[in-house]
Amino acid sequence: MSAQRLRLISVLQLPDMAERVAAISPDIELIQVQGDAPLPADLRGDILLTLAFPTPHLPALLNPARGVRWVHVFGTGVDSFPLELVGDRVLTCSRGASGTPIAEWVMAMLLADAKQLPRVWVQAPPANWHFANLASLAGQRLGLVGLGAIGTAVARRARAFDMQVSALVRRPRALPEGVAAAGSIEALLAESDYLVLAAPATPATHHLLNRRTLAAARPGLRLINVARGSLVDHDALRQALDSGTVATAYLDAVEPEPPPAGHWLYSHPQVRLSPHVSWSEPGAMAVLEQLFYANLERYWRGEPLAGLVDQQAGY
Repeated sequence: MSAQRLRLISVLQLPDMAERVAAISPDIELIQVQGDAPLPADLRGDILLTLAFPTPHLPALLNPARGVRWVHVFGTGVDSFPLELVGDRVLTCSRGASGTPIAEWVMAMLLADAKQLPRVWVQAPPANWHFANLASLAGQRLGLVGLGAIGTAVARRARAFDMQVSALVRRPRALPEGVAAAGSIEALLAESDYLVLAAPATPATHHLLNRRTLAAARPGLRLINVARGSLVDHDALRQALDSGTVATAYLDAVEPEPPPAGHWLYSHPQVRLSPHVSWSEPGAMAVLEQLFYANLERYWRGEPLAGLVDQQAGY
């Protein structure tokens, strides 16, 4: 690509963007689209940097007459992005940017569950000092639905706590050392003490946890969802919680988001609901930015891009 001048259209105004693009090459022209301002009739570009959801100008920017050949979504997933507009263009996202903070969040939920935090803290003399009935993560069976950047980061940390880890993946492949392959969601549910949802939201994963599959769960399962709410049939989850099939649900992603006031998820005694914050860490936005700039440099050099989206699979 470096033999010619490139034009980058961006709907984002990132800090120091002009300087960072120029540092990759002065032959990359940056064109920033301002909010709802009308697009110039003669606007053309090779690359489009856009948000992970529909924006007002997106259909016009992806009109073939604009010339865009590569689209980068500024986010870690494309489940809210109108893939039908992309056509045969190359599509990438900043996949993997949240692997570390989300994996740390999962471990925090696992440890809080096993060590009964914050219930074990006291504000008055307890009936027993020195004694408690706490659990250990060592030897516990952790099931992972999805083994991308997040699932892999969770597996590595869980193995360090001597947990037994199994994973359900879309395609058969070599798994990291210490991670066993699960043949089906039912098999994974049957053998897991903890189940972590870390798969993308696609038609194939919609309501993956439902009445039928949850019926196969090992009684007392603890569920952690750091993926998308659409992976879970929440009516079925409520039934499983009430029956004891699921002991506790740690939900950082639900459907809808946020649930309306008075929704049962806020008050159910076995639900730990957080407002989709597991991705948060200092410099989280900077990580997203860096992944885009690294891809821009690859594109300029004619190298393979990272974070390619399989538009048929939906992620």
